Amino acid sequence: MTVALMWEARAVAGRGEELLAWVRAQDLAVRPLRRETFRAPQDRVLVITWWDAPYDADLPELPDPDGELVTRTVHRWRFEPVAEG
Repeated sequence: MTVALMWEARAVAGRGEELLAWVRAQDLAVRPLRRETFRAPQDRVLVITWWDAPYDADLPELPDPDGELVTRTVHRWRFEPVAEG
């Protein structure tokens, strides 16, 4: 089974590039099948990692950045694929 972990944070205004650099520098204890990083308006950064694991597996996640870099708590979600139908 594949499970996708999503991590999303919003940087303090004007610090989006700093948050993006911080995210890119973060290593996970185990390498995922795939890892993609995105940015969006309002200094948002999103990271999606894909894992070959059960939905409820204990998987490494990105940490929270320093509280002075973000405007709110990091949002995290876990998803499983749905068959096309």
